[in-house]
Order: sequence, then C-alpha cells, then structure tokens
Amino acid sequence: MVLGLAVYVYWTGSYSWLLFALLFLVPDISMLGYLANPKIGAICYNAVHTYVGPVVLGFIGLTAGIPVCVAIALIWAAHIGFDRVLGYGLKYPTAFGDTHLGTIGRS
Repeated sequence: MVLGLAVYVYWTGSYSWLLFALLFLVPDISMLGYLANPKIGAICYNAVHTYVGPVVLGFIGLTAGIPVCVAIALIWAAHIGFDRVLGYGLKYPTAFGDTHLGTIGRS
C-alpha cells in the first residue's frame, strides 16, 4: 500500500523519474553496517528503514516549500514499502534474516 501510494503521489507531483531511479536503492547502503556485526547492521538498517525519516523530511519539504525534500521523502517511503512487499522487515540484532516480519533468506 505504501509503495503504491508513494509512487502515485510522486507521479502526480511531476517529480523527476531519473531522480527516483538514482535514489531508490540508496537506503540499502545502510546494510554496510553488517560488515561490522549483526547488531551494528541492524541499528544502521533500521535507522533508515522506518517511516519516521521520510515523514519528517516530507513534512519539512511541504512546510518550507522545498519540493526536492518531498520528492526524496516519497522515494524513501517507496523504497521502504518495496522492502516490506519483499518481506524485508526491521532487523533484529541476531542476523540479517531475522526481522519483525519473520525469518528471511533461510530454509
């Protein structure tokens, strides 16, 4: 639902699809925290895969009249929504595959 709504609002706002394509996977850079250990990885991943950041950024963009902030917030929310569709939830500090939506990546 969030993915569809974010993409729809992005489309109706006539924002750049090039910007969308360039930034859609940027939040996944947070997975680099797993190079340190699962606990740090989960903290980094969860910090950018909650809706708090996009909501705050979108609010700032709307109230300050900064369209690029709104566009980035929508891209960010769409990314999180896409991850949820794939079953990637917020991470537990035990392993990357241990999420609030269940275990992923293991049989």
